Amino acid sequence: MTTTLIIGAGGVGRVVAHKCFLNKEIFGRIILASRTLSKCQTIANELNQKIEIASVDADITENIIDLIKKYNADIVINVALPYQDLTIMDACIATKTNYLDTANYEHPDVAKFEYKLQWQRDEAFKKAGIMGLLGSGFDPGATNVFCAYAQKHYFDTIHSIDILDCNGGDHGYAFATNFNPEINLREVSANGRYWEDGKWIETKPMEIKMVWDYPQVGKKDSYLLYHEEMESLVRHIKGLKRIRFFMTFGQSYLTHMQVLQNVGMLGIEPVEYNGCKVIPIEFLKKLLPDPATLGYRTKGKTNIGIVATGYKDNQKKRIYIYQVKDHEECYKEVKAQGVSYTTGVPAMIGAKLMLQGTWSGSGVFNMEEFDPDPFMQQMNAQGLPWHIQELPVDE
Repeated sequence: MTTTLIIGAGGVGRVVAHKCFLNKEIFGRIILASRTLSKCQTIANELNQKIEIASVDADITENIIDLIKKYNADIVINVALPYQDLTIMDACIATKTNYLDTANYEHPDVAKFEYKLQWQRDEAFKKAGIMGLLGSGFDPGATNVFCAYAQKHYFDTIHSIDILDCNGGDHGYAFATNFNPEINLREVSANGRYWEDGKWIETKPMEIKMVWDYPQVGKKDSYLLYHEEMESLVRHIKGLKRIRFFMTFGQSYLTHMQVLQNVGMLGIEPVEYNGCKVIPIEFLKKLLPDPATLGYRTKGKTNIGIVATGYKDNQKKRIYIYQVKDHEECYKEVKAQGVSYTTGVPAMIGAKLMLQGTWSGSGVFNMEEFDPDPFMQQMNAQGLPWHIQELPVDE
């Protein structure tokens, strides 16, 4: 029997556990592990104790090695913090266990995220004879697959890609984040960056805005950010000249974030307070609602997709591939809101394709390096139906 080890029991971990259980003929024995065992127990209770739970400190490679060996895991699905990617990858190398994550490595002491240190482990994964699949969430993840699907079926060359991420949901709080507050706020408050004509161009936070009409959601202000999937897509999409990433934010969110940044609450350097060292953003995380608890409160829809422009048979064309998900439908199915759902389901799909041997290889891979068709088929089958729309070509 296959043994699947899931590390991380937040909102995404909940979705992955539920969806792996719904596909238990592939995932077999399922173990959910986290530093906080009570979170695992809550999810196990939702599944009528049909999965096992364990405690692990994912900051310590040896602890992860012991856990993998204890259960003789066939695959590790990492939905812990991005800071922990490297320790979990190293444990998989040591135990020769296949690995998957949903977000690239983030430096805990520097507001920076990149694939560099994960890509450097490619040779070690090859020597161990195992596969590492990076960024199997939605963005990164499904958006990478959308790009590969467009490249395979619609274009000879793609010249530009815009990745468009809209959360049209409302959780009712004055201010909250839809995934880990520390990761979310570091990502959003950082300088923007996009790739054009062979180089990266940096912008100030929220400097570039456009309004996009998202199907089933409506027109929303969308701001240019840097996002990790661009780093791999510039390597693998033929003929690419520009790639950008946009995310929607309401004015209330932006105002709250700006005030927090102005008073230093987004800082990642320790501050002395009453004889204790406090990291402001970690303290702020404690004050904000846990994203895993937002599910029952959240209403509205997400819409995430890509707009690709390029040429097919010397004719210019422009297509929009996107997926819409209703928050309340997500909660009804897996007790999580849509942002967790749209990240967790692609993680399960990527792992399923690996276990079935549909996607295979030794080394470290990004999503767009594989045949997109099986993944796109599974999105339709697993609760993430997608749409393609041909758009007018801008002359």
